[in-house]
Amino acid sequence: MHNKFLALVRNIKVKCTFDEPSLFDIQAVASAKKVINKSKLRSLVVDDSGYIYKKSVDARDKNCIFLVYTVAFELKSNVSFKTSGVDVLETTDAELLFKTKKKLTASPVVVGFGPAGMFCALALAKAGLKPIVLERGDDVDTRAAAVEKYWKTGELDSSSNVQFGEGGAGTFSDGKLLTRISDKLCNYVLSQFTKFGAPDEIMYLSKPHIGTDNLRKVVKNIRQEIIRLGGVVRFRSCLDSIISNNGVVSSVRLTDGETIECSSLFLCIGHSARDTVKSIISCGVNVEPKPFSVGVRIEHLQKDINEALYGNYAGAKCLGPAQYTLSRKDGNRAVYSFCMCPGGVVVASASDRGQIVTNGMSYYSRDGLNANSAIAVSVDTSDYGNTIDGAIEFQENIERKAYSVAGNNGAAPIQLLNDFLNDKSVHEPTRIIPTYTGDTELRRASDVFPSFVINSLKNGILMFERDISGFTVGDAVLTFPETRTSSPVKIPRGNDYRAIGYRNLYPCGEGAGYAGGITSAAVDGLRAALAYFEL
Repeated sequence: MHNKFLALVRNIKVKCTFDEPSLFDIQAVASAKKVINKSKLRSLVVDDSGYIYKKSVDARDKNCIFLVYTVAFELKSNVSFKTSGVDVLETTDAELLFKTKKKLTASPVVVGFGPAGMFCALALAKAGLKPIVLERGDDVDTRAAAVEKYWKTGELDSSSNVQFGEGGAGTFSDGKLLTRISDKLCNYVLSQFTKFGAPDEIMYLSKPHIGTDNLRKVVKNIRQEIIRLGGVVRFRSCLDSIISNNGVVSSVRLTDGETIECSSLFLCIGHSARDTVKSIISCGVNVEPKPFSVGVRIEHLQKDINEALYGNYAGAKCLGPAQYTLSRKDGNRAVYSFCMCPGGVVVASASDRGQIVTNGMSYYSRDGLNANSAIAVSVDTSDYGNTIDGAIEFQENIERKAYSVAGNNGAAPIQLLNDFLNDKSVHEPTRIIPTYTGDTELRRASDVFPSFVINSLKNGILMFERDISGFTVGDAVLTFPETRTSSPVKIPRGNDYRAIGYRNLYPCGEGAGYAGGITSAAVDGLRAALAYFEL
């Protein structure tokens, strides 16, 4: 492995103004150089150019907002060094991790081509194992056309949609890469995204995002790299069953009847493959119900969110559109914002007919008029009877009720916030216009959700006013339901990433219950591949 040593100069603060963003980066690097030049590290620095390692915003005081930087300098060797604001970090070239001595008679098979499946397959391909990827949906271009058709006409392709297809559900999202996990492979995932077309800034921004427009290009490039390395990516190929004996998977059968031999099977099925979950249970795979969340999409004017969070600095280019993350407890339940999309769009996201499902999406520019975010309420296993069928039915009942109450024609129910708080549905949107990609109908959320969800949503939203002044503005628009925040099930596995009772079955990613978001799912797919290499 190739080791590299970095001197990190931390906590460099540059006061925000309305100047061009690049000027702040220049000031931060210049300040870091002064720190390095005054230290004994000066003679070990490879060159004094320096680069931005991390960048965030400190807007706790809206009257004095700072950009906060960490600047990195590469060192010639390691050194024991301690001083205020400077650390020495050893990094490793993660590319060299993808090696194995395995000699296979059949290819490993990866089911699903979302973030977990993509990065798992990429690692397998880099190790020379020529994986076969099975994706139930279409390639990203064909998929995007099918999604646009659904948004315009209501005609849904149940195999290729916002949930299913190349890139997974995250392809039609903000492309947010922020994660709460702490893993050295997070940087590897980000570096691969930049290699395949994402903007370089994702490597250092505290809240990186790609945007759905860029993400579609990135996933296509990753697929082409897997193919170049000898892998195979097959679209419109949906798993029907797993064939195994004494805990060893020998092959898989597709819904069209084709059987494919495999040396190992990586299940990266995503959070919405309910039919696949039922299929693998019938094949003997252990699956457990788990908690998840449901809720609504709330829309405010982005300029109002900017002013609430940035005050007089709202509109400064160096800050961009304001973002928020909110969380409160309502008794034993969590109420929280999820997948907040600045300048974004609320999108129709059903994966089967007779459903209404919402999600949020932003393009890279994030220049839309509205900010939207899911406001979700936690659902415990006891709320649906602690069963797999109960978990899936809980989600489906909400989705089908929404379809029904809005007219059985594919429209999504909407409600103004003040009407929601007072259980009415009488006022049409005027100032804040819904961005939903399909038709909408004024309806009451209380006709769609269980009462405990309604009560916690009301209490949570009222509490969020303490965090963001104006959050409870009466004409904020609620579009619902948001039901696919995470998988309702988990596939138990050991520390070696293998499913309990199996020697070569690796459940990973969001659909298996081990990730939440693009980066964490990608890391989990990588970790599963690495665990496989070590056996």
